[in-house]
Amino acid sequence: MVADAPGRPIVSVRALRKSFGTNEVLKGIDLQVQRGEVVAIIGKSGSGKSTLLRCINGLEDFQHGELDVDGQALRHGDAKAMRALRQHVGMIFQSFNLFPHLSVGRNVMLAPTLVKRRDGDAATQQARALLERVGLSDKFEAWPDQLSGGQQQRVAIARALAMEPSVMLCDEITSALDPELVGEVLRVVETLADEGMTLLMVTHEMNFARKVADRVVFMHAGRIHEMGPPAQLFTAPQTPELQQFLSALH
Repeated sequence: MVADAPGRPIVSVRALRKSFGTNEVLKGIDLQVQRGEVVAIIGKSGSGKSTLLRCINGLEDFQHGELDVDGQALRHGDAKAMRALRQHVGMIFQSFNLFPHLSVGRNVMLAPTLVKRRDGDAATQQARALLERVGLSDKFEAWPDQLSGGQQQRVAIARALAMEPSVMLCDEITSALDPELVGEVLRVVETLADEGMTLLMVTHEMNFARKVADRVVFMHAGRIHEMGPPAQLFTAPQTPELQQFLSALH
C-alpha cells in the first residue's frame, strides 16, 4: 500500500489527449500516482480506461500532453527512450499471450535473457522463484495448454514481474476467466499490493477495488469524472454518471 510521505509521483500524466482518427478517446487526462499506490480504474466500456494504460506503457501514441514513469519521459520516435521506459513498466493483459511453443519456465525467462542479458542459471533461478510466488512452483516444465486460464494468467503475472518493473499495469486481467478462477488471480495481485508494488488496474471487480485500492478513478467519456478513496467513491458518488454506473452493477 502507498507510503505515507508522498514524494515525486512514479507515474505522471498531464493533459493527455489521444484520438483514433476523429474520435477523441482521452480528453485531457491528469493523473499522478505515488510509489507503492494501488489505483483502480473503473468505468463503462469505451470510457478510455484501457487506452490510458496502453499510453502509459507506450503501446499507443498520443497527440497532446506529457507522460513520464519513474523519471523516464515517454517519447515516441526515440527507440532508446522507449526501451528504457518499458523496462520500468510491466503490463498484464486480458488474454494471457503466453508463447504456446515454450514451457512455462521458458515463458518467464524469455524477456530477462533477451532484454536484460541475464545468464541462463540466474534466469532459471528467478523464474522458479517467481512461479513459486504466484503459487505455480510445480509448473516450470509444463506447457501453457496444460494449464487452466487462471494458472496461465498467473504465469503472465510472473513473466511481467521477471523484468522487475517499477509499475505494474493490469488491464481487465480477470475478464477472460471463468468466475471460479477469478479469485486465484486476484489473490496474487493483492499480495503484490501488500508487498508495495505500484499498481494501476482497470477492473470490473468492484469488491476487489474497494478492498485493495488506495484510490479509485472513475472514467467517463474520455475524462476522469471522479477520483478518491474507495469508501468515498462507492458510498457517496458525487456525479449522476458514477451513481448510474454503480447502480447498474447491482
